[in-house]
Amino acid sequence: MKASAGSLGNPHEFRKGFYHVKSKDKKLAPIMEKRGVIEFRVEGEIFESLVESILSQQLAGPAASAIIKKVRAIYPDGILEAGAVQSTQARKLREAGVSPQKLGYIKDLARRVCTGEIDLEALRQLSDEEIVAILDKVKGVGPWTVQMLLIFTLGRPNVLPVDDFGIRKGIQQIYALHDLPKRAEIEKLAESWHPYCSVASLYIWQHKDAQ
Repeated sequence: MKASAGSLGNPHEFRKGFYHVKSKDKKLAPIMEKRGVIEFRVEGEIFESLVESILSQQLAGPAASAIIKKVRAIYPDGILEAGAVQSTQARKLREAGVSPQKLGYIKDLARRVCTGEIDLEALRQLSDEEIVAILDKVKGVGPWTVQMLLIFTLGRPNVLPVDDFGIRKGIQQIYALHDLPKRAEIEKLAESWHPYCSVASLYIWQHKDAQ
């Protein structure tokens, strides 16, 4: 799907965010300068992205990827669709490594989509806050899951995942903090990043992963 003008999937918008954050934050600037303007692409369908985020909760990257791969293998061409997930026997998903708790979460999401209670495509036209309010009704879909959707699938430019461990650890490294920063500290630090907190977050993640 083609990225809209205000989406970070639009190269022009991403570059605007890059130069804004780099000019406002002296600690992030050299990291961003070294890496340059990254090629950021919005990926995936909304339902698939939500399912993958749910399956990834509280798991290390490799473990999450392994389970997601097994779950996708259940379906034709590896495509996750609400109707198919809703009708899949719990046993099959459990054999793929889905915990009982997360099984309940993805089944609840699939049911709400299939009944029309949640129109996922309509979310694209809503504000970040409206999307959070709608998806908050789904079991297991908390702020972090929605934030991942907003950044990586919808390309929203001003998302700040304050509770994400990678963000907290990356900030601790970049700003030479003694302890992992708390929410209030991150929000204060991010004041200069607005309206491109997502861009800053992407570079913090990259820096943390490279350490």
